[in-house]
Amino acid sequence: MKLSLKIDKVRTLIRNNGFWGSLKIVFGYVQKYRAAFAVAPGDILFIASGVGDSAHYRTHNVAEELRLHNFRASVTIVDNPNLLRLVDDFKIFIFHKTIFTKKIAKVIEKIKAQKKEIIFDTDDLNFDPNYIAQMDYYKNAGEAEKAQLAKGLGREILEDKYVKVTTTTTTYLAKILQEKNKKVFVVTNKISDIELEIANKLWQTRKKEVKEDFVYLGYFSGTPSHNKDFATITDALLAVMRKYSNTKLILAGPLEQENGLNEFKNRIIVLPLVPRGEHYRNIQKADINLAPSESNPFYEAKSELKFFEAGALSVPTVAVRNETFSGAIEDGMTGFLAGNTLEWTEKLGQLIEDAASRKTMGERAREKTLKDYTNKNSHSEEYYNYLRSKI
Repeated sequence: MKLSLKIDKVRTLIRNNGFWGSLKIVFGYVQKYRAAFAVAPGDILFIASGVGDSAHYRTHNVAEELRLHNFRASVTIVDNPNLLRLVDDFKIFIFHKTIFTKKIAKVIEKIKAQKKEIIFDTDDLNFDPNYIAQMDYYKNAGEAEKAQLAKGLGREILEDKYVKVTTTTTTYLAKILQEKNKKVFVVTNKISDIELEIANKLWQTRKKEVKEDFVYLGYFSGTPSHNKDFATITDALLAVMRKYSNTKLILAGPLEQENGLNEFKNRIIVLPLVPRGEHYRNIQKADINLAPSESNPFYEAKSELKFFEAGALSVPTVAVRNETFSGAIEDGMTGFLAGNTLEWTEKLGQLIEDAASRKTMGERAREKTLKDYTNKNSHSEEYYNYLRSKI
């Protein structure tokens, strides 16, 4: 990756989280970064552009899922100086948001020469330049990062006729990728064994907690691209916080608060973005999890991870009624779906007023999470069979 692009990414990280907060996050990724250079030969190699949350879910977590199904899967990054040599050691190469450079072009050329499998993986629409302008993140990025995003991340790999197969996170994204004449496997995001262990321990302590008089609404933002998502429920939050004086709002991660919410600044708790190992501790503080989304293709393509991360802790979610969350949540049973301000207000009100309903819905959300959103119970058999056919 070009030095100017790395500098832009560091500046963005510091701007959103401060110097010390950024340092803490970076240290949380050091172990993965180091491991990405020590790669043992195997069947499947994931190649990522970095070590952030997207790479966490789409490379490290999926590699773990595959290992649980007896595949030999490893993860590396584009910065690995031995990347070209690793082509000899694997049979399938999965490129996740991999920025196309001269180095990657040589790697792909060698894979083709050896007639091995290339799979393109994405968890959002930033491979398509037509959608980039819809990203809040793009507007605040540095010039080098903007130039890279404007090309589409990994677009050259996706559009290569040699590449027949793609993997992605949602049916929404799958339909867009199918328009490019690719075979698409939906491999949903899931919780790794290590994070499931963290969540389970926190869940045990949560069951024993003596609750305060306050009901905590939580919004957990992973990137600064979620400002407009959160803004879609500002009116609903104002309504419920005015009606229920026993509510507090937790805002975690890089997020600009709406000015209207300053009315309740003494009831707003702001938490910094934290490394993955501490993320579930933040979620545990909430009684109700918020998963809003702006209504445009870029944001509708996002996965349901806000539902299942909270679900692992039995925290019920109120989510935007879109294709992805409608597929994950049974409205009124494992969570609530809301399509407008009135629905958000009413459904938040129901959960605020009824602690028993919060508990029951949270328990059902946890059951759904354990069944469908953990590597321990993963079941993507069609995808596994395809991989076996290429090994």
